[in-house]
Amino acid sequence: MKKVVKFGGSSLASAEQFKKVGAIIRADGTRRYVVPSAPGKRFSEDTKVTDLLYACYRAANEEIFQKVLAEIKSRYQEIIDGLELSLSLEEDFKILEENFKRQIGEEYAASRGEYLNGKIMAAYLGFTFIDPAEMIRFDGNGQFDAEITEALVAKRLKDVTEAVVPGFYGAKENGEIKTFSRGGSDITGSIIAGALDVELYENWTDVSGVMVTDPRIINNPKSIDTITYRELRELSYMGATVLHEDAIFPVRKAGIPINIKNTNAPEEDGTMIVEDTCKKPPYTITGIAGKKGFCSLFIEKSMMNSEIGFGRKVLQVLEEQGISFEHVPSGIDTMTIFIHQDEFAEKEQQVIAGIHRAVNPDYMELETDLSLIAVVGRGMRSNRGTAARIFAALAHANVNVRMIDQGSSELNVIVGVKDEDFEPAIKAIYDIFVETQV
Repeated sequence: MKKVVKFGGSSLASAEQFKKVGAIIRADGTRRYVVPSAPGKRFSEDTKVTDLLYACYRAANEEIFQKVLAEIKSRYQEIIDGLELSLSLEEDFKILEENFKRQIGEEYAASRGEYLNGKIMAAYLGFTFIDPAEMIRFDGNGQFDAEITEALVAKRLKDVTEAVVPGFYGAKENGEIKTFSRGGSDITGSIIAGALDVELYENWTDVSGVMVTDPRIINNPKSIDTITYRELRELSYMGATVLHEDAIFPVRKAGIPINIKNTNAPEEDGTMIVEDTCKKPPYTITGIAGKKGFCSLFIEKSMMNSEIGFGRKVLQVLEEQGISFEHVPSGIDTMTIFIHQDEFAEKEQQVIAGIHRAVNPDYMELETDLSLIAVVGRGMRSNRGTAARIFAALAHANVNVRMIDQGSSELNVIVGVKDEDFEPAIKAIYDIFVETQV
C-alpha cells in the first residue's frame, strides 16, 4: 500500500510543527510520497513565507531587498536549527538572489517557498528530493498539461520508493517556472496520487476535516465524516477553503479517496472524500457555503418565451465583454443573470447598451451587493421539502430571498440574499438542518 501525504503551510511553519509531521510520516510506512507547502504563519500576526518572497522579489532593486531576504533566510534557518540538521541552503539562496535581481518572474519567486521547505523536509526524513519542475508540465500558454504530467510523474517516480515533491508549482517545457493558484499544493498532491495510482491521498491541515459550514460564522460547526467529490466540488466552488477546488479532478479520475486530517490532532479520523458511498449522512444536508460580491441584472420582455434565441443573444453580450455568469433563473417573460460584481462593474454600461441593442427589453434593473449560498447534500434527493425548509428558516430569520435555483441532480440548492443577510442566512439554515433537525 502507498499513500501520498500533503502538509499545508501551518503544519510546517516551525521546527516544532516539522517534528509533528515527521512523527506522523514515520508512524505509517505507507506514507511514502510527501508534498510540502511553504512555511505558513507561526502566530496570528506572522507573515507567510510566500508573501515575504513576493515582497522580496518586488523590492529586488531597492534598499529594503537585503532586509527582507535576511528575514526569509532566518525563517528557514530557524527550522533547520530546531531540527538539528547539518543542511545548508546558502547555495540555493545565492541562486535565488541572482534570479530575483534578474527579475526572472514572480511565479519563480513564489515557488521558492515550497522548493526550500521541500529540501528541508527531504533532509529531515531521509527521503529523495524531487523538483516538480522536472515533471509537472504546463504548456506554452501556461495551461496545466495533465496527460504529459501524468506520464512524466509515473516515469520519474517509478523506482523511487520514498520522495519529497514540493507543492504549488511545475514548469513549462522551456524550464520557466509556473505556479498553480494560491493553495495549489493540494493540486500537486492530487496529481502525484493520481499518476502513481496510490490507495489514499492524505491532506493534512490545521482542522480536523471538512466542516458543515464556515467556523468564522458558526462557532465550532459539526464536521463531516464522509463527503463525495461532487458535494465537495460544489462547496469548494462556493467558498469552502479546506481543499483547493482543482485538487479533486486528478484523484477522482483515478477513483482515489482523499482523507482530510489535522496535523495537530492526528488521532482524529478527519473527513473522507470519496467518489460515492452508501453511508447515510447524519443530516439532510452535507454542507453550507457561500460567497459575497454578486450583482443581478433583471430583464423583462413580453412574450420572451416565444422569441427563439433570446437567451443566447443576451448571454452573447456578456461573452463579447469577457464576462462570465453564475446563474440564470428565468420566468415566462423574465430572465435574471447573476454575475460577479467586481467583474461586471467595469463594463456595466457596455453590457446594458448591448442587451438593449440585442433584444430590445421592456424593462431592465440592476441590483448590487448580493450573496449566493449553496446548500449541498446527497441526502436531499431522498428527503422531501428541503427547499421549503430553507425558505422557512430564512423567513423566520427575516431574510428576504432574492433568488433560488435548484440543480436537476438535486444535489444542491442555491439561494441569493443581500450581502448584509449573508451570515444570518447561513446561521438560520445551519440551525434548522443541523442543530434542530426538525
